Amino acid sequence: MAYPTITGQLLESIDKNPKPNAQMFRGEKTWEAVSSQEMLRRIAGLAKALAELGVKSGDRVAVFAPNCPEWHIADFAIMGLGAASVPIYFNESVDRMIYILNDSGARVVITSGEPQVRHISENRDRLQSTEHVIAAAPPTDLRGEILKYETLIATTSEADIAEFRRRAAQVAPNQLATIIYTSGTTGEPKGVMLSHANLSSNAVDSTACYEFKPDDIGLSFLPLAHVYERVIDYGYFFNGVSVAYVTQVETVTQALQEVKPTLFAAVPRFYEKVYAGTLERGSRETGAKRKVFDWAMEVAHECVPWKAHRRPAGSGTLEMKWKVADKLVYSKIREGLGGRLRMLCSGGAPLAPELAEFFWSVGLPVYQGYGLTETSPVISISAPNDFKIGAVGRAIPQVSIKIAEDGEILVKGPNVMQGYYRKPEETQKAFTSGGWLCTGDIGRIDEDGFLIITDRKKELIKTAAGKFVAPAPIENSLRTSPYILNALVVGDRRKFAAVLIVPNFSAAEAEAKRQNRDPVSPSLLMHDPWLRDLLQGEIERLTAPLAQYEKPKRFAVIEREFTYASGELTYTMKMKRRVIEAHYEDVIAQMYADVTEPRPQHQA
Repeated sequence: MAYPTITGQLLESIDKNPKPNAQMFRGEKTWEAVSSQEMLRRIAGLAKALAELGVKSGDRVAVFAPNCPEWHIADFAIMGLGAASVPIYFNESVDRMIYILNDSGARVVITSGEPQVRHISENRDRLQSTEHVIAAAPPTDLRGEILKYETLIATTSEADIAEFRRRAAQVAPNQLATIIYTSGTTGEPKGVMLSHANLSSNAVDSTACYEFKPDDIGLSFLPLAHVYERVIDYGYFFNGVSVAYVTQVETVTQALQEVKPTLFAAVPRFYEKVYAGTLERGSRETGAKRKVFDWAMEVAHECVPWKAHRRPAGSGTLEMKWKVADKLVYSKIREGLGGRLRMLCSGGAPLAPELAEFFWSVGLPVYQGYGLTETSPVISISAPNDFKIGAVGRAIPQVSIKIAEDGEILVKGPNVMQGYYRKPEETQKAFTSGGWLCTGDIGRIDEDGFLIITDRKKELIKTAAGKFVAPAPIENSLRTSPYILNALVVGDRRKFAAVLIVPNFSAAEAEAKRQNRDPVSPSLLMHDPWLRDLLQGEIERLTAPLAQYEKPKRFAVIEREFTYASGELTYTMKMKRRVIEAHYEDVIAQMYADVTEPRPQHQA
């Protein structure tokens, strides 16, 4: 099947479905809009400026900015010239930013945001190939060395737009569109090379089963440097959906209330926090309100077979109970997310089935998908009338999935990358001799054809007894506790599995207050035997269905959450196991101190 270029698809969408609010962003006082035609004018103006700076087909141009209208304008302008965009996470470390720019050979960097432009300016002497820097609203003290984006696009004419259309039409679908450097959990970043056809096939095929409406608004808050949000937003643009940008993730709650989106995509960590926040707010209630909240949560659990698994509701009593609970509690949960959400996507990591069931039961349909940067990214999706809780859907059209003998998921399709930039050996290792991409994930296809992810191939824990433990499902289950923010299972080559627990101190404090305990600070609470008993009970409750060798036998309490800034999380919120284990090496060793057996000393 032939697929168009990304810019070709955008131009077709603008011509067929012009919108007054194709892009939306938060101004100083209110949300402002950029129309489709104005978006195109800006794209054409920036493309003209890049061409005048010498950017030509095959060159690389970096985009270093948070989610904002300028991000996509730069992206489309670059690709319309036949050049390749190189996205850099807006909060990237300086050393990694420099590595990406130098490895990709980016000739121009386009930035938005003062921290980003200053990072570039302060390190110009370390950038080997960067010739020009373009910045949206650059600081006044840097304007001598920085080209101002607003000036470059100010005089764009109809002739410039026509010239952009002409140039874009010369770009071939198999041309390199972007190089995305994978965040990775270990090792040196690799530049994933994706063509226009890779991206456009995914934007077309992954949205084919969804219905979009003229008044739909998609909230864009996952980093656009990551292919997940990027292709989701392509799908929005190509289907006439307005894109509302959230520049800072801390303002997502505010944006939900102000924009009232109908669609968004998130990672499991976001849903975990929404769930934990819901339970925390409910735990603060007292008297009749607390009883109503607790009753509504029980009803949600009763409704799981009906609401989440599409089985008959049975008697009308359950439906009536749900309607009452919805009016009193569930509707308020939805209002907290803006009140208009009709479709939510989850990707980036497996979503705990219990969380998916909860959201479906309170009227928030979450559709889980699966993919990799190397597959542009979507491999499988759950469709509105074809989904299964606990699975990540079926393969999207034109994509084939098979399971290797060792359980690894293998993929073929038009979405599969061209390879890793300047790393032919790494590219060769990524494919089987038969041309299947090795995902590095372990999974199975069930009797109904749904793909189920069980773990990462390289993250399986092998205990000293030779038992394999998949940590991700255990961690996902533990994070459903209102008293647990995060969890990391350890135990490779140890006698048993153990777990590092990051408590939800505010929820624990609320529970302590409910039990009439004297309030204490989190630093004191983490050493309180009462908290350990609370967490022990949660661990035992949530791991009860597991085999004995899978159950964590011990746990340690960690005072602070794992963070990107500390190097413990990727920017898609995946835990970097080796980094976390190194940070808490002494804590982990202490959990096994009394069972450690003597070993022969290494001799040179």
